[in-house]
Amino acid sequence: MSNGDDETDEDAPAEDAGEDVSSEALESRLDEASEALEAAETEADLDEVEATLDDVESDLEAADLPEPDEDDEDAEDPREELESRLSDLRDDLESQRGPYSEDVVDIVTEAQDTVTDSEWTEDGEGEAQDAVEDFLDASAEYVDHDADTGGDFVAAADALGTVADAIEAADLDPDEDAETIEGLLEAAEALETGLEEAEVWDDLTVQEKLDSRGFYDVLNNENRKDYPPEWNAAKLHAEEGDLEEVLYAYENMGSEFFEEYMVDLLYNLGSDAEAAFDAMHQRAQKREKGPISVLGKIGDERAAETLHDYIDGDGDPALQKVTLRALGAIGSEESVQPVANRLDAESDEIRSAAARSLGLLGDTRAIEPLADVLEADDSDSVRASAAWALRQIGTEDALDEAAKYADDRAYLVQAEAEKASGV
Repeated sequence: MSNGDDETDEDAPAEDAGEDVSSEALESRLDEASEALEAAETEADLDEVEATLDDVESDLEAADLPEPDEDDEDAEDPREELESRLSDLRDDLESQRGPYSEDVVDIVTEAQDTVTDSEWTEDGEGEAQDAVEDFLDASAEYVDHDADTGGDFVAAADALGTVADAIEAADLDPDEDAETIEGLLEAAEALETGLEEAEVWDDLTVQEKLDSRGFYDVLNNENRKDYPPEWNAAKLHAEEGDLEEVLYAYENMGSEFFEEYMVDLLYNLGSDAEAAFDAMHQRAQKREKGPISVLGKIGDERAAETLHDYIDGDGDPALQKVTLRALGAIGSEESVQPVANRLDAESDEIRSAAARSLGLLGDTRAIEPLADVLEADDSDSVRASAAWALRQIGTEDALDEAAKYADDRAYLVQAEAEKASGV
């Protein structure tokens, strides 16, 4: 029999696992944190409040709080309410922090990138220059630096970098140097706003961009036509060999009709459109037929490898015919086999286009496959194209193969054969 002073483990009062984690207790602790936050004057005070909120959050996660009645839509959820209030207090805490010198450095560094990377108009460059100069003057009141553009916009980005470095080196304390940081932040935000308002090329309409470049300067009362001025100006630039302006208009107008007009313009320039090769090659890689035709007229063999892919298989017949013609015009010996492979195409039109392309290529390796087509193809128009191609190759063997068909049943074939035989 134990005496009254002894207690078994069972009789000892259990430590209340719910102590200080009831919804009322947590609410009270959040009240205290709110009052402490309102009274906070330094970063250290804010750190203490944040530590309190962290403790409350940890206890809230472990708390065994009553669940709301699922059948009652209006039932309150104490956990949700506490979490919401905790979140609001954290937001208030963050809003009271700073500003920090790092915030200023981030804005200035981003402004430095903006100055460097933006495509400014002439007016916009001057506006951006003014924004930078104003910032250099304003920031000099708060931190020592020797940043100076010398009136040259090229030096503006470096000048901003110099100020950012000076601010970092100053090692400003958010409590002791609060007024300095606030002044620098105000100046940095004014810089940010000034750069945002400065005019860049993307702010302009296409016509404004063209006008700024002097695109319309070639027009005068004598050569101005009734149709859209862009068409006439592009033609005049092309005649003067200024394809840079032509291509700029082509890439930026965004009009299907204008693009067709420009393609025709470049096509008619032929090899003189060499400066447009890169632009046309890029468009050709999207399988645009007009640019493919222009590549044929330019005649640069660099396009051949790209175009070979478009005649592989029985895809878009119209694309294949345009491509075959372009390959023939380019004249690369690397195209002979890919083009000859299309002599077996299912479409009569593609087989005919392939034969004519081989004729333009003029390679003697094509004589035998063209002779086979002339002998056995079911389509007289394809056979006539093969005879024409043999005439274009023009060697004795090629002409002999074509001349064999001077008495052919098909007039088109017969006519080509007679030309090959010199009749």
